[in-house]
Amino acid sequence: MYPKVKVKAAYAAILPQVRASSVLACQSNSSSNLHCSSHPATATAVCELIARLNKMPPRSGELPVADDPDRTRLRQLGYKQELKRGLSLLSNFAFSFSNISVLAAVTTTYNTGLRYGGPASMTLGWLLVASFNGCVALSMAEICSAYPTSGGLYYWSAKLAGKDWAPLASWVTGWFNIVGQWAGTTSVDFSLAQFVQVLVLLSTGGANGNGYIASKYVVLAIYGVILILHGLLNSLPIHCLSWFCHLGAFWNLAGVFILTVLIPAVAKERASLEFIFTHCYTDDGVGIHSKIYLLAIGLLTSQFSLLGYDTSAHMSEETKNADWSGPMGIVVSVALSSVFGWVYLVALTSAVTNIPYLLDVGNDAGGNALAQALYGAFRLRFGSGAGGIVCLAAMAVAIFLCGVASVASSSRMGYAFSRDGAMPLSHVWYRVNNHDVPLNVVWLSVSGAFLMALTSLGSQVAFQAMVSITTLGAYIAYALPIFFRVTTARESFEPGPFHLGKYGVAVGWVAVVWVAFVTVVFCLPVAYPVAEANFNYTPVAIGGVLLLSLGAWVLHARFWFRGPVTNVDA
Repeated sequence: MYPKVKVKAAYAAILPQVRASSVLACQSNSSSNLHCSSHPATATAVCELIARLNKMPPRSGELPVADDPDRTRLRQLGYKQELKRGLSLLSNFAFSFSNISVLAAVTTTYNTGLRYGGPASMTLGWLLVASFNGCVALSMAEICSAYPTSGGLYYWSAKLAGKDWAPLASWVTGWFNIVGQWAGTTSVDFSLAQFVQVLVLLSTGGANGNGYIASKYVVLAIYGVILILHGLLNSLPIHCLSWFCHLGAFWNLAGVFILTVLIPAVAKERASLEFIFTHCYTDDGVGIHSKIYLLAIGLLTSQFSLLGYDTSAHMSEETKNADWSGPMGIVVSVALSSVFGWVYLVALTSAVTNIPYLLDVGNDAGGNALAQALYGAFRLRFGSGAGGIVCLAAMAVAIFLCGVASVASSSRMGYAFSRDGAMPLSHVWYRVNNHDVPLNVVWLSVSGAFLMALTSLGSQVAFQAMVSITTLGAYIAYALPIFFRVTTARESFEPGPFHLGKYGVAVGWVAVVWVAFVTVVFCLPVAYPVAEANFNYTPVAIGGVLLLSLGAWVLHARFWFRGPVTNVDA
């Protein structure tokens, strides 16, 4: 805790007294008991050294436990401070805002929204999702304020489910959260790899101009390189990593602002307001003719785009004033993302006039509707699509920075989960390096995400379900502690500095019901008749996580897992 130079200085100050005394007859029988058999002068000198060390101030920026409310609160929750606490409220917000990254999420899921319900499912659907998602965020922020730990969701479930149910609740919540985190990194980084492939295709002439079309193996290789870069960046000390998340937050704000102005200005053919807000597109190729059904499935774009704000909770043990900064990071990141995301969606959709052509795999962008819309708009205006390629490259940077935050969040969740012994080989993952970075679990997160992407080699449809798995896995993990907050802990919950007062239970119930609704919707068939080529693998994956976690609990974990494990002295 004390710098070596100060220890040496203190020792040097009393060294003459030690030398002047008789031979030291002190021996240490334990790390805490010092026995001196004779020579009081020597004993006095040693005691003076200890006294001087005790009076020394800690390292710069580090307070004694008794004077640091964050360290004190963390000890009350059962943990000692092991990660470096250096993030401000702004930095905590930046991690969540960069992870949500509406610029990245809307860009990568725009095809889904356009195919299922079209403009109406995205513009009006966004407002619906943002309203209910706000309730989820507010409830999570209230719980985060009460329990500011890196474990976040699974720790909250353990504390709110009651003594009898705490271990099982913590176990299931934790596994849904960690699988959702890994799937989130997979969907973000693999989408970036596919986006890079589209950029290369357009830059080399497009699909209709003999442009380069990468094979699935090349796309997987690009994905692997992206993951390695994200692993390397997350191996940096927290103050360096936070810089990238600040950059991600700035890039999202600036990117949305610039593109919102630029796209409608460049597009010669613009959609009417009526088309943007009321047109419901029905794709005959999916065999669904009910507009309500299509609009419901189309909500996936909005729901996925407003995801990842639990990052503020997972970074709380590295955040100053965590019981306030953590919840505020959640609320502010969701609020700003909801506003900027909607504005961005409206601007993008203003350039959409011919939906069937944009979704056609025979266009220059190979069926990427957003890329084709921007490329075509610039080419129509200036005779060249280069400007559109530049805009797409800016979006690719946003997706890359989103991936940085995603790995940061999943690694902190994995660190906390292994700290409580819930993961195989927990003793390996629960380690920090000299910079207080959980290095091993960073690369575990990267490896897990790479393995998940291997499904793309066998079935592209199965991999495309990764977005749904990410969304539902995360939101189920979000909803479980909220459910326990409004049921088993309704009377016993002790709020932190951020709380909803008398509205906490009502807001919590709205959040739980909404998550239950979207869970059902996103498990429905996405095309009729149902066949192997269009089968929705989401319920299989979500059911698999549930069955495997419960099976592991019944056969093994219930005999030893007791929920969060205290690692501080009583």
